[in-house]
Amino acid sequence: MSENTEKESVSGNGLTIPREVMTEMLAKNFDRLPDIDKKFFKYGNLYLGGNAAFAGLISNSLYRRTLNISKGFIASSLPTAALPFLVTAGLYNVLVSDSLVSSGLNCPTCAMTRGALVGVVGGGGYPILLALAVNIFLAARLNTAPMPERGNVLRHWVDVSRPILRQMRPVLLLQAIFGTYLGSRDFETYTKLARVTFSSGGEELETKD
Repeated sequence: MSENTEKESVSGNGLTIPREVMTEMLAKNFDRLPDIDKKFFKYGNLYLGGNAAFAGLISNSLYRRTLNISKGFIASSLPTAALPFLVTAGLYNVLVSDSLVSSGLNCPTCAMTRGALVGVVGGGGYPILLALAVNIFLAARLNTAPMPERGNVLRHWVDVSRPILRQMRPVLLLQAIFGTYLGSRDFETYTKLARVTFSSGGEELETKD
């Protein structure tokens, strides 16, 4: 990627291209990419967010069963699906997609690592914690399960969550794999976009001037 980095920062005449101009040039050439690359780059974060919503629904169901909650299904399902979707899609967009185009994220390993972290933390860990919080509230309100004594709160909920976390391991693994794949795929798309854009960088720069 050193070649790509050099192309992004220097024009054919040895003039430095401002980051704002470079981002505009990349956006201008985005439509020249193959349709499959454009779709993955634009909508991949939504797929990851959808997986996070699914993880939230699974976690919610497991906690409801564990805490003997039979009421308020919609009230607990909506936030545990909607919030993970929005948070995960937004995080991936900011940390990977936007960073590639506007912040010069030139490291393929960094893109894959960020994708994996978003998948595991935003798309796996966050839905589980959110489902726990929502169902603790419902269990306390509906009095469906004994609440821990003061001073034993953390240990109690860790013990309650341990079997659920074991059941959610495949989901966390899938989110990590998909996030890694998506980060790798988006980096390849960005590389293609940079190649298309800066192969005629001199002409683009002259047009800007």
